Amino acid sequence: MVLVVGIVLIATTLRAPITGIAPVLEQVIGHFNLTASQAGLLTTLPLIAFAIASPLAAMLAKRLGLEISLLIALIFIGLGCFSRVFNFQSVLFIGTGIIGVGIAIGNVLLPSLIKRDFPQKVAIMTSIYVLSMGIVGGGFSALVIPLAEFNEFGWQISLALFSIVVVIAILFWLPQLNQKTPPTQNLVQTKANAKIWHYALAWQVTFYLGCNSLFTYIIVGWLPSILIESGHSAEQAGVLHGVFLIATAVPGLILVPLLAKLKDQRAPAVGIALLAAISSLSLFYFPSLAFLFTLIVGFCSGACFILGLSFISYRTQNSQQAAALSGMGQCFGYSLAAFGPMLAGFLHTQIGDWSGAVWLCAAGNLICATVGFWCGRNTQLPA
Repeated sequence: MVLVVGIVLIATTLRAPITGIAPVLEQVIGHFNLTASQAGLLTTLPLIAFAIASPLAAMLAKRLGLEISLLIALIFIGLGCFSRVFNFQSVLFIGTGIIGVGIAIGNVLLPSLIKRDFPQKVAIMTSIYVLSMGIVGGGFSALVIPLAEFNEFGWQISLALFSIVVVIAILFWLPQLNQKTPPTQNLVQTKANAKIWHYALAWQVTFYLGCNSLFTYIIVGWLPSILIESGHSAEQAGVLHGVFLIATAVPGLILVPLLAKLKDQRAPAVGIALLAAISSLSLFYFPSLAFLFTLIVGFCSGACFILGLSFISYRTQNSQQAAALSGMGQCFGYSLAAFGPMLAGFLHTQIGDWSGAVWLCAAGNLICATVGFWCGRNTQLPA
């Protein structure tokens, strides 16, 4: 039971520290006099850290064990959150990068821990931790503005308060340190599948994950700013940002059992991506219906992510091949996604509104729909 609580608490730290900054991003920009491109870089740093640190997480776990490696991840996240109390622009960027490294380690290793310790309940445990990420991430986004206004704490204290959650997670995880167990073999045995980069199907899955991440992190980083510019208050924008994050977790409860019954996944892969393209444009052009389209965009974002992860399993023939495709998808996919928030900020500066950013989201989803038609077919990579 302590292990389950520990896993859930780790999961709660893997989203909120990077998504919680979006509702107060306008305050951060004003406080440090950031350009839109610098603000975009701030939301992009975690993605760069994901791309760099994800391949290194398996080596860390192989050397130190899963338990210690996950503790290191929590320490990184906690230090990065606490660093936001310091009134230096450089510390803000460095701390955000440190948070990204910690989350990258947790993202890679937590599924391996679940597969090792709960082999018969992988789907249930995965749904629980994904739901925990969504609920806490959404709740923190909704509370950031009220916390900042409470006793005039300000945005820095408001963001730094999440380090308390990280400390609690560390305390619950400490009993696991009497073990030092390696990750599952499928996490570390990927060199035999280096040729996976040579197959079109692997690139199709990678672009599906990458374009979904590009779209998702533009919305994660800029949704409150888009809503504020369209006439919503900062508090309303923060709540809607929380609604988006919670909605991303809902497909995990619906889509996973449905996919197992389908002959192939082309219909949901194409249909959901097209719906995401339409809904992301509607956020800008129909601001009075922001709540509805925020829900739909969040649902589509989470659904496409689950489909992308499912393709890793469905399109491969063994666990080592799946690990290789997962590594390729995360490394290249997050690298592609890293350009999204910066490019969206640059387009806003050049155009003067957020139309360029939402059309960039729509374009990413159209590419997602196109490659989804191919990687959704009932086929597998060669052995």
